[in-house]
Amino acid sequence: MIKVPTKIKIPFLWGKAVFSKHKWSQINWIVGPNGSGKTLLAEQISSSFKNSGYELIFLKSDRQNQENLLATLKNDEAVRLKIQKVLSNMFSKSISFIEDIDGTYIPIVKNKSWNVEYMLEDAECHGLKEIITLLVCLYSAGSKKKCCIIFDEPELHLHPQFQSFFMNELRNESLKNSRNVFFLVTHSPFFIDLRSSDDLIGVVVCHTNKEPTFIEELSNNDDNLFRRFLPRFNTYHKQFFFSDNQIFVEGYTDQQMFTNLLPFVDENISTAGTGIIDVGGKDELGVFCKVCSLLGTSGRIITDLDSLFSGKLREVFCKDYRVEQWLEKQKEKQQDFYRTIFSNREMEQQITLDKLIYRLERMLIPVGNELTDENKEIPSSLSLINEKLMFLQAKHINADNVDTYKTVILQAVVNKDKELENFLSPYVSRTISLIKNLYYLILAAAESAKVYILPKGCIEHYYTQNKIEYMPVSAKDRLFHNELEFIKDSSKKTICREYSELITLLTKACN
Repeated sequence: MIKVPTKIKIPFLWGKAVFSKHKWSQINWIVGPNGSGKTLLAEQISSSFKNSGYELIFLKSDRQNQENLLATLKNDEAVRLKIQKVLSNMFSKSISFIEDIDGTYIPIVKNKSWNVEYMLEDAECHGLKEIITLLVCLYSAGSKKKCCIIFDEPELHLHPQFQSFFMNELRNESLKNSRNVFFLVTHSPFFIDLRSSDDLIGVVVCHTNKEPTFIEELSNNDDNLFRRFLPRFNTYHKQFFFSDNQIFVEGYTDQQMFTNLLPFVDENISTAGTGIIDVGGKDELGVFCKVCSLLGTSGRIITDLDSLFSGKLREVFCKDYRVEQWLEKQKEKQQDFYRTIFSNREMEQQITLDKLIYRLERMLIPVGNELTDENKEIPSSLSLINEKLMFLQAKHINADNVDTYKTVILQAVVNKDKELENFLSPYVSRTISLIKNLYYLILAAAESAKVYILPKGCIEHYYTQNKIEYMPVSAKDRLFHNELEFIKDSSKKTICREYSELITLLTKACN
C-alpha cells in the first residue's frame, strides 16, 4: 500500500463533509455517476501526491494537453519504438512513425502483402490518436523514479477491446516500477479489473450530494471472502460502481422481469440511472451486499424467500448496522411479542435478526412434522404442500436443515393459515399467528438494510400465466418466456393490475 495523507473539502458538492483517505493502492479507480465530482476529486488528489514529492502526469478529459504529450514521440525514441511495436502487434501490420512537415510524428501502415503505405489515422482506427496518447502517458512514466499518473476518462473513443488492452498494459507497467501510482477516472466497466483485495481498497466511489466513499482496510474475514470472490466478480456486471441506483437480483429471470416492470414504477419516484443486475447466484448477492456496505454505496437486493435460511446474504444483512438500529427502535414496541416466543433468559440478551430467524426456523419444524405425519389424514387443501414436503424428505436425509423445505412450510403458513389452524394439533396450531407475525417482522428488518425478500417465495410465484404455489419450481425457462410474452403484449393497465405486488416491491427498492 502507498501512504499519502489526503484531506479534501468541496463544500458545494458535499457540504461540510471531508474526504479523508491515507492508504492508496498502486492502481486506483475513481468512479460514480455523472456530476458527482470525480474530476474535481482527482485534481485535488493530484495536488496531495505532488506535495508529497511525486512527479505528476494528468491526462484530462478535454485532452487539451494531448499535443504536448504526443511531442514525446519526437523527443523520446524509446517510447516511440515501444509504441510502434505495440501498435504493429495490435493491427497485425508493420506500423512506424514518420516526422511530418510541422514536426509532429504520424503513424504509417506498411502493408507488405499489397506493397502499399497509408496513414493509419485515415484508414484504420478512429480511436488511434487516443490509444497513442494513453500509451505515451503510460510509457513515459516508466523512466521516472516516483510518478503519479491520472487518466481522466481513458475510455474516450476506445473500443472495449482497446480498453481491456490498455488496462493490461497499465498493470504490466505498474509491475516494473512499484513507486509509480495510477488513477483511472472512468465510467467504463472494462477498466474495473479487480484482481486482489488491495485493488478493492483502491476504489473510490463518488456520489451525488455526498462525499466519496471507499474501503480503508479489510478485516481478515472480508479479505479471505474477496480473495475467493474476485475471480468470479470480474465475470459479472460491475455497473454498480457507476450509479447509486443499482438493484441486484439472483438470476436472469428476475433481472428480465424487473427490468420489464421498471417503467411501471410510481411516476413520482425517479428510476433514472436504475439498473437491475443479475449477479449469478444467492451467495454472490451476499458478497455484493457486503461490497456495497463497505464502500458506502446504497446497494439494493431483491432475493428469494429461501435466502432467509442460509447463505452469505443472510450473514451479511443480519450484521448490518441499519438492521441493528431498526431492531433497537422496535425493542419497546415488540416487547410483548418477544415474550411469547422467547424465554425470560433469552429476553435478557440482545434480540438480533439472526436470533429472530433462528426462532422462526424452530417454530416451522413442528408444522412440517405434522404435515408429513403418515398417521394423519391430509385434507385436499393441504395435499400439494404434503406432496412437496414428502418429496424433499425423500430427496434429503435431514430435510429439516434444507432451505427449500423450510421455505415450503413458511409458504404454507402464509398461504393456508386458516386450513393449518384447523388441521394441526392445538399447541402447534396456536403458533401459526406467531409465525406470521415473526415473518413480517423479519421482512421489515431486512428491508431496513435495503434487502427486499420476495414474500411469496421466488419470482415464479408472481407469474400470472401459470399458477405456481410452492418450491421447488420446475421448467423455469418455459414459464419465464410465457410470462415475458404476456408482458410484451399487454397494456399498461393490465400490467399494473397483474403484477401490482412486484411493482410495489420494485418501487420500494427504487425509493
